[in-house]
Amino acid sequence: MKCRITQDVSAAAELIRNGELVAFATETVYGLGANALDPNAVARIFEVKQRPHFDPLIVHVAEIDSLAEFTTGLSPQAQRLAERFWPGPLTLVLPKQSVIPDLVTSGLDSVAIRIPAHPVARELLNAAGLPIAAPSANKFGCLSPTQAQHVADQLGDEIPMILEGGPCQVGVESTVIQCNEDSIVLLRPGGISLEDIEACAGKVRLARIEDYAETKAQVSPGMLPRHYAPGTRLHLIDQLDQIPDIETIGALSLYPLSETILAGREFAAQEILSPTGDLKMAAANLFTALRNLDQSGVECIVALRLPERGLGRTINNRLERAAY
Repeated sequence: MKCRITQDVSAAAELIRNGELVAFATETVYGLGANALDPNAVARIFEVKQRPHFDPLIVHVAEIDSLAEFTTGLSPQAQRLAERFWPGPLTLVLPKQSVIPDLVTSGLDSVAIRIPAHPVARELLNAAGLPIAAPSANKFGCLSPTQAQHVADQLGDEIPMILEGGPCQVGVESTVIQCNEDSIVLLRPGGISLEDIEACAGKVRLARIEDYAETKAQVSPGMLPRHYAPGTRLHLIDQLDQIPDIETIGALSLYPLSETILAGREFAAQEILSPTGDLKMAAANLFTALRNLDQSGVECIVALRLPERGLGRTINNRLERAAY
């Protein structure tokens, strides 16, 4: 099988309705989509991605009015978050209805749901007329794709179609939130900052990797300790004197590194996430920059930790998992 890259939404929707897989653009990253109500189609996602079955999928829907079909309702906090951030890069973990197959949720009684903002994703959902389960369109644990060609490079021989939507504007996966009776929990930092979540819904508790890494069923996608990783070994450092003694190194940093900071140190390859320090730009560039360094032939990649605020927290989260 050799996939085609196309803008034919009708053809993509027909494939989804027929139980096939289609990669498609969202504002976060490209997703690998299947009919969320068809266990056989969902099983194909796990097969193509080589994804463990204990790692649940996110279900994408077109409208908030359809949630009653798939969940048992929104808590007041979840309602506020949905009204503020949907459509957009927010995923809510909600109690599920039985119509959602257990394979989608790894057997849990909750389902991760979001309403994407990208026009291509929304057109596909409306044309298909059903919920679409879609993790990132890559091999499990590898760098997430933010362009159609990234998908083709990894999965082009295993899926029939990639629905082109240009480069992803957010560039990192969605923020995942679970609203419990007595707390709001950030399960995965993503395209919406912790500060924005708290401004909308109140104090948020941060989930710890060690609380979930050893359990068989993850409460949310993206919580395993190693994830989003390039093939080249990555070291996450706080300052340049922590650089390993290796000859060919690629460097990833938020700003350009000045000669004073480098102190005579040279890198075989460098990627700058944002010359102006814009964290939104940095997030949008992250996976492409890592992919470029991974393909540069260096022996290792060193990444300088970003400020732990806003989307810097999200980027650090991805780098921590890549370096685990």
